[in-house]
Amino acid sequence: MAGILDSVNQRTDLVGQNRLELLLFRLNGRQRFGINVFKVREVLQCPKLTTMPHSNKYIRGVAHIRGQAISIIDLSLATGGRPIQNIHEHFVLITEYNRSIQGFLVDGVERIINLNWENVMPPPKGAGRSSYLTAVAQVDDELIEIIDVEKILEEISPANTQVSAELHGAPDHRDWSDCTLLIADDSTVARNQIKRALTPLNIPLVTVKDGREALNWLKDKADEVGDDISRTVPLMVSDIEMPEMDGYTLTAEVKADPRLQNMVIVLHTSLSGVFNQAMIKKVGADDFIAKFHPDELAGAVRKWLQADA
Repeated sequence: MAGILDSVNQRTDLVGQNRLELLLFRLNGRQRFGINVFKVREVLQCPKLTTMPHSNKYIRGVAHIRGQAISIIDLSLATGGRPIQNIHEHFVLITEYNRSIQGFLVDGVERIINLNWENVMPPPKGAGRSSYLTAVAQVDDELIEIIDVEKILEEISPANTQVSAELHGAPDHRDWSDCTLLIADDSTVARNQIKRALTPLNIPLVTVKDGREALNWLKDKADEVGDDISRTVPLMVSDIEMPEMDGYTLTAEVKADPRLQNMVIVLHTSLSGVFNQAMIKKVGADDFIAKFHPDELAGAVRKWLQADA
């Protein structure tokens, strides 16, 4: 237990420093990719796989790991590359995304690096595989590509984004047409999922693709209204992992600005676990919702708006 608590403390010390840890790996070829260490449960040699009939073409089979059946996704194939050959000579990343456990087949695993989110940039437009990227980073004079895992999972098993009938309509029957909810997420898939879940609340929505853009938008809006921004932007839903500025740093910046601090911040992320709870408390976020359950998200937003009404 002491070891776990020490690990929590070490990671929470990074909060407000806008940093992340990436596990580097390769697919077919020399290009290196990165995945947030928080999302990786373990790395293991590819175990024996059982082929499932009529499964998605990206799924190479199912592995039985620690009493659980886990789908193994060929990450190269899923991002438009060649399938990984001789799979039992390669590795599987067991990860947790959006409340589910899955394995990603990769060619090789290298090391863990620590980066500043300011050095992580949006992917270049029109660069082949870029539609499957959320960000890129320069490491050792080489470009590291960070894959949009949410896009891959959505293509394999589309998420339900419809909210239940009781969550339709504006909270407290108030006219919210003069207000705006801000959505910050670097994944196009996630932004669209959130928009579909919150649209039934009948409140105008604005979306941005990273924390830096969100903070600039909020400060511009504060300059425009000249007062407490929560009267016109009562709530923001923000991802945690985003290039240039992550959700933790964004939250800390917002809560430190007297013009912005009364706005409710709901962190909405595929990350989960004790590390998140410690970090969320430290930066002062108002709520945390694990991706992706439309009723939970819409219900949380409704709850906070009703409390503010």
